Amino acid sequence: MAKFGIGVLGAGLAAAPHFRSLADLAPDVDLRGVFCRTEAGRKAAQERYGVPVVSRLEDLLEDPAVDALLVLTPPDQRMEVVRAAVAAGKALLVEKPVERDTAAASEIVDLCAQAGLPLGVIFQHRFREGALALRDLMDKGGLGRLGSVSLQVPWWRPQSYYDEPGRGTKARDGGGVLITQAIHMLDLMLSVTGPAAEVQAMTATTRHRMETEDFAAAAIRFENGAMGSVMATTASYPGGQEILTLNCEKGTAHFAGGVLRVDWIDGGTETFGAVTASGGGANIMDFPHEWHRAQIADFIDAVQTGRAPRSNGQSALHVHRLIDAILRSSETGQRCSVT
Repeated sequence: MAKFGIGVLGAGLAAAPHFRSLADLAPDVDLRGVFCRTEAGRKAAQERYGVPVVSRLEDLLEDPAVDALLVLTPPDQRMEVVRAAVAAGKALLVEKPVERDTAAASEIVDLCAQAGLPLGVIFQHRFREGALALRDLMDKGGLGRLGSVSLQVPWWRPQSYYDEPGRGTKARDGGGVLITQAIHMLDLMLSVTGPAAEVQAMTATTRHRMETEDFAAAAIRFENGAMGSVMATTASYPGGQEILTLNCEKGTAHFAGGVLRVDWIDGGTETFGAVTASGGGANIMDFPHEWHRAQIADFIDAVQTGRAPRSNGQSALHVHRLIDAILRSSETGQRCSVT
């Protein structure tokens, strides 16, 4: 069987775990080339990661051995390359967020759906061992009815992070802590709770010089009737573990720092996973690449077998809509539906 061919677009800060993952998967995956917009970017990718580069996007689009494109460009460069990839009939795995706002993200999801092309979205936190165990418990009803949820993302970014051009702007990133950092845990939360129905929220810029928010807090009512609360920030020095707690009929599931602990109401405790860093401090790439590897492998299997990737365009729209509702509620001071 021929190897699965992948082309990569972009090789910036977020590229390292992807290239490490592709190297691990090399027995079954052929990295056909990496395209960056500038010659300097292509040279840096080649020297830093030892990957093959191409000088034109068309070199990947026209390569019949390329089965899918891994898109690592900033959100403001996403629509252009997605349109080109869809026209070329390539499956797509894109970095989060899908685009800068829900309308643009929905357009990308629709483009891929209409063309019958798989669309995966990188939310690697879903593939942590403890997160997989939590998803399995919830899918099988092991914890019983969900009553309430609490999510905390007390991360840290120094001012120098936001001093780089485009960081934390609506024009390039689409927003601040919600769409760039907390989106990972918000997506993980929704993957086990189901969609949110309405929110009452407040956001603020508390510490940094930046265009958008570095703090957000919200009360949430989920479609299944459960209640929840969310707090996310990049102003909590030196950065702490993200914590997701689900209070259920048969026990409480507590996911913190990668470890899932389940305290059963009828007695006993179970744990799954191991403590790992997640990039919540100043060293934003301080996390293992195995989560990315698992997600890329899941995407490849999905393309080859014709199923939807575990993290796909439709599922990603749930977190986009929640973020939009939180920002809208903060702006208006009103409770807002998640639509």
